Amino acid sequence: MSCAASEQPWTPPSDSLELIDGIWQAKMISPVSYPADGNEACFEVEERSYWFEHRNKCIVELLRKFPPPGTLYDIGGGNGYVALALQEAGIDVVVVEPGPGALNASRRGLRKVIRATLDDADFHPHSLPAVALFDVLEHIQDDILFLSKVHALISPGGRLYCSVPACPILWSGADVSAGHFRRYTVRMLRQAFLAGGFIVEFITHLFAWLVLPVFFARALPFRLLGGRSQSPSGLSRCGKGQHHLPRVLDFIVRRAHGRELRAIRFKRSLSSGSSLLCVASNAKNQIESEL
Repeated sequence: MSCAASEQPWTPPSDSLELIDGIWQAKMISPVSYPADGNEACFEVEERSYWFEHRNKCIVELLRKFPPPGTLYDIGGGNGYVALALQEAGIDVVVVEPGPGALNASRRGLRKVIRATLDDADFHPHSLPAVALFDVLEHIQDDILFLSKVHALISPGGRLYCSVPACPILWSGADVSAGHFRRYTVRMLRQAFLAGGFIVEFITHLFAWLVLPVFFARALPFRLLGGRSQSPSGLSRCGKGQHHLPRVLDFIVRRAHGRELRAIRFKRSLSSGSSLLCVASNAKNQIESEL
């Protein structure tokens, strides 16, 4: 048998997707709570952004400490910026993205891309070894119902990785513009995971240094304006000017980021920050697999 003949194309665990121009696509794509220009706005800044860079490093380190038991499905994976870093780190990853970011992910060199929402992808029950929800859960109105659906799709002993915006006190017009329904506390996120069938293995804050700047630059003005958004359209967080640091701050911020990265490396949880990063186990399925 020739080498070419032995290579089988990757097929997702679903009967509702069709392969079109190298991307698996759902027959219908449901609307999501995300700005129409969100993918493109982020695509313009991701590779030059201190925020996206640090989050990527933390995510990669988290998966090194808590490795997925198989292929990782990056739900709401956007332009594939995170997935590409994971792929380069040797992790088998699939981008699942309903927006135009799926096309950007394919252009970036991601080998496995699905253009669909989680529901529209119609994955087989217990067919996903691991799932990632990086800054996705805050866009879901009923987060517990969504987590329950994810739980039903993850294989026995699988893992769920997640990042969300933290600190409800930081709620601002940027959250409204981005299509967020909430910002989380550690307790809120733990309770949501538990209600969805998961047990959190590790959780930590990120971007501790951003709490005060975000509060004074966004949250406080939003409150003083009576809850009126200062950013009526677009994805505020991806504004170009907000992702470049003045040279005088760059060294200080990178040292702060280094401490956060080392904390994850030694599995130490940090108590404050504008984001949360966590990993959870599919507890119920794990118990059932052991019976």
